[in-house]
Parts: sequence; C-alpha cells; structure tokens
Amino acid sequence: MNDAHSVYLHIPFCQKRCSYCDFNTFSGLNHLIPAYIHQLKKEISYYGKKFSKELPVKTIFFGGGTPTLMEGKLFKSLMEEIFDNFRILPNAEISLEANPGTVTLEYLQNLLGIGFNRISFGLQTSNPVYLELLGRIHDHYQSIQAIQWAKQAGFRNINLDLIYGLPGQTVDDWKKTLENGLNLSTQHISLYALGIEENTPLHDWVEKGMVENPDSDLAAEMYELADQLLLENGLECYEISNYYKVDENFDYRCQHNLQYWRNQPYLGLGAGAHGYSNDVRYENVNGIMEYINLQKDANLSSALKSPVVKVLTEIDLFTAMQETMMVGLRLVSEGVSILEFTKRFSASPLEIFAKEIDLLVNNHLLEIVDGDIIRLTKNARLLGNQVFLQFVD
Repeated sequence: MNDAHSVYLHIPFCQKRCSYCDFNTFSGLNHLIPAYIHQLKKEISYYGKKFSKELPVKTIFFGGGTPTLMEGKLFKSLMEEIFDNFRILPNAEISLEANPGTVTLEYLQNLLGIGFNRISFGLQTSNPVYLELLGRIHDHYQSIQAIQWAKQAGFRNINLDLIYGLPGQTVDDWKKTLENGLNLSTQHISLYALGIEENTPLHDWVEKGMVENPDSDLAAEMYELADQLLLENGLECYEISNYYKVDENFDYRCQHNLQYWRNQPYLGLGAGAHGYSNDVRYENVNGIMEYINLQKDANLSSALKSPVVKVLTEIDLFTAMQETMMVGLRLVSEGVSILEFTKRFSASPLEIFAKEIDLLVNNHLLEIVDGDIIRLTKNARLLGNQVFLQFVD
C-alpha cells in the first residue's frame, strides 16, 4: 500500500545541548555533518528503491537537534535526493526547525530558494534568566531578529515554540513571554509544558535542590492563561498544545504533525528516527558513528530492511485501533471520526471501545458531536493523558 506518507529527517547535531533535552542529539560533533549527510542520502535512496520511487509524499520535516547548523548546500543536496526518490505531492509542506541564534537573512533566503515553505523557531521563553537556565544559545533580541529575517526572506508560515512550567517561573513571567510571542505575529504557536527528564542536567539540578521542582498546578494555570490569550488574539487551538491563525485562504495547521495525530504513515530517516509504514513501526540506531558505519559497507540493494534499523515491530489491527484513538483525541476539534475509523478498520470505535468511551463520556471527559466526532471536552484537555491511557491494554 503506497498511501501518502510524510518524511521526517533527523539532524542530531547541536552547538550546545539544552539542560532539559533528552532527545537523540549530540554537541561537539559538527565535523561529522558531511559524512552523516552522505549516509542520510543513502537511506533516502534505500526507501526510494523500496517503493520504486513512486511513494507519494505530502510533508517533509527536518528536525533535531539543530538542522540550521547545516550549510545550505547540504540541504540542497538532501532535497534533491528526496525529490529524486519520492513523488512529492503538489503544495507539499516542507518544514524545518531552527534555533534563532543560528540564522541570517541570507541563510533564510537560501532555505526558501531550496524549497522550504515553513519554519519553526525554538524561542522557548523571552526571559533571559530562563533562557540561561535552559541552556539556550540565543537571546530574545536574536529571536525577534530571526523572525523579522524569516518574514523578509519570504516565509509566510512561521511557528514559535514556547515552554511553560519552568522552575521558578510565575504566571506573570509566562504572560510576558506569551505577549512577546504574539507581538511577533506568526501563523502558529506551539506550547510545551516542561518535563524534567532523567539523564538531563535539569533533572540533576532538581534532584540536588539547586532549582525547584516545577509546580504542576501552576503549569495548568499557565496553560489556561495561554489558551485565553491566544484565542483573544485570533489563534485557534486544533491540538491540545498547538494553535494556528485561522485564514480562509490557507491552512496554517502543521500538516506534518497532523499526519502523526491521524496515525497515518511516515518514514523516519537518520540516527534515532522512528517510522511507521505498511503496518510496521521501526526505530533507527541512535549513535551518529554507528549510523554512519552501518551503511558504509552494506549492500543496500539486496537488504530486506535498512541496515540502520535496530527495532522492527509489526502493528496488529487492534493496536492500530488503539493508537488511532490515543493520538486522534489530541485533536481538540477534529477528534476521531466514527465514519473514518469504521472505513479504515471495518469496525466502529463505539463497538471496539464501548466500555472506555461510555466511561469517559459519563465522566464528561469525552463528547460525541454530530453523531460522528469523538473528541475531548474542553475541561478534559489538562487530563488528556488520563483519557488516552483508557485505550491502552
């Protein structure tokens, strides 16, 4: 089945690892970028051949790490490889993550010329104290400058990432960050509640009492404030943590992330990337040198699976149904369509998950709209994880 896929490419290089980050990223290894890109092109070619270069692709997303540490010519080379190996659909969303401290006007103009049409900036906060705590390499002035340059370069679809629930952060601090973000007049804003993840400097600091553990009740208050301010300023919530500017001429929702939330297929390429295609979920090796070396001498033309894949998991029908409910319910308006679910799985979610849905509806955590849409009630957004866990064995 060659359903329309998304393609995610992981660029695991950072100038400096942030104190809260537990992603598969590495600092101090930028000298390996050219070799890594060379092997990434091989992985692209492997999947191109696997799908006879006919796989339709609707979105392309470069994440990291910090993709904008790469030279423009490397992006151009990767993009050419992608277009050579897949059937890129008209008006495909082609997006990348960017650190505000790593771009210039000329660099952004080059990205637009290469084919990118959406960019996501990790601002996180406008407060210099918290930027330092998080280990960010930019200041708020650079964030403002980067957004101005992106607009000047010609980007018309710009996202900001903002983090709340930081150690010591007050509601007023968060409100100021939100107002500063809104003043940048972008088309999309993503909100992230800080998680204190193991094996990160921030986790160690909290454990040692060097910084205070974030207050979950205060974080909930911050989310509600953000929801109110963003709605008042013309942005609409379409996923628990994501807001977009409503425009009758263009859909500013992140099309790449919608692919995930609709539980539709995607290829994950690069070290540590995950993919889901033809009822198989896979995970690549994490290390940069391991990723490079595994492909160096491999005979890709005869390989049954990519040599950089370390885990393959077949997804059975019931598991796919569970996952579709769990990720689909993150979409606060769209939710899960009973008709679409039934068409996809030849069974209604009201039958498969009758007990779970009845319980959640009776507890005012789910609602069924127009006889078709199963979605979270507004009050359930902050309890989303409790709802999603109902669909896990």
